[in-house]
Amino acid sequence: QVQLVESGGGLVQPGGSLRLSCAVSGSIVSLYYMGWYRQAPGKSRDLVASIFTDGSTNYADAVKGRFTITRDNAENTVNLQMLSLKPEDTAVYYCNGRTRNFADYWGQGTQVTVSS
Repeated sequence: QVQLVESGGGLVQPGGSLRLSCAVSGSIVSLYYMGWYRQAPGKSRDLVASIFTDGSTNYADAVKGRFTITRDNAENTVNLQMLSLKPEDTAVYYCNGRTRNFADYWGQGTQVTVSS
């Protein structure tokens, strides 16, 4: 059974940075797809960034050039480096992992608040 645990959220001023980490218990190699999603109050949960086992990545237009997703198979982690944060980045950020046989796993979420 795979479990995902996010960390690294918090309060940051506009223009600041945060690094989110998703720790994978079980084998990260079994998760061919991993992504970060976010959900603001009253809004849907949307994709922020994703990464496949071949290293290919995808980003939402709103975060391109500011966020970077990486995966470390040795450390069993997927990280999201967030720079130049804006108030509109405020949301609960969730880690997601999927296997090739369509098993789908979610973490509990971590709050990111961008405010002065």
